[in-house]
Amino acid sequence: MTGGVPPVLQARGLALRYAGAAGPVFHGVDLDLARGEVVAVLGASGAGKSSLLRVLAGLQTATAGSLLMEGAPLTGVHPRVAVAFQDPSLLPWLSLERNVAFGLDFKHQPALTDSQRRTRIDQAIDEVGLSHARHLRPSQLSGGMAQRTALARCLARQPSVLLLDEPFGALDEVTRSDMQALLRKVVADFRTAAVLITHDIDEALVLADRIVLLGGAPGRILGIWQVALPHPRADLLPEMGALRLEILTRLRAALRAVRDDAALV
Repeated sequence: MTGGVPPVLQARGLALRYAGAAGPVFHGVDLDLARGEVVAVLGASGAGKSSLLRVLAGLQTATAGSLLMEGAPLTGVHPRVAVAFQDPSLLPWLSLERNVAFGLDFKHQPALTDSQRRTRIDQAIDEVGLSHARHLRPSQLSGGMAQRTALARCLARQPSVLLLDEPFGALDEVTRSDMQALLRKVVADFRTAAVLITHDIDEALVLADRIVLLGGAPGRILGIWQVALPHPRADLLPEMGALRLEILTRLRAALRAVRDDAALV
């Protein structure tokens, strides 16, 4: 719990193993996620970060452990869990507005009146600052606008949990910084809980309330750090130098251990 408030998403002993694999992708993952916080999951390629996100999203079933969403077992896709990936995956034949509305039509979503649907769409588009572009097609959008649209599509579902798999990795530095600031605003405004998968330590330091390092073979939690500095933090990276070095040192040690284990096989 965080401050006596039950976590919105709770994982205990999560593990995932693919059929025929020599070992699990990750194992022993414990994670509590509270409303209004951002948890960044760091790790090298192959550490199991994206696989963990798919399990948290209910897109894949864990082979061990338990996963609770708002106190109830999460056994599949949940209407209050939204996922955004690096590729915005917008439908090119639909306008921005209709792309935002698209997720509301999924069969697991609650039925909405026309008025409720319109309110959700308008609120989501306003939140990401794209009211002026609501009738544009994806081919007319910049990379940053496309990612804002993908985020608005998530927000229209009014999620309790927002899961993001390296959503800003393909953006230029200025646009990426803008999107990071937008994510913090969204979390504050909607009081959603967010998990950000990233390989970028600086991005994690700028955005996260907690940083979780996943690594090893198989993937396990190697460390958890609280980041108590106020937002915005883009100009505070020098002050976080010691924390950055600690995380980087732990990550390098994990990578060396994996290489050493592989050399013994």
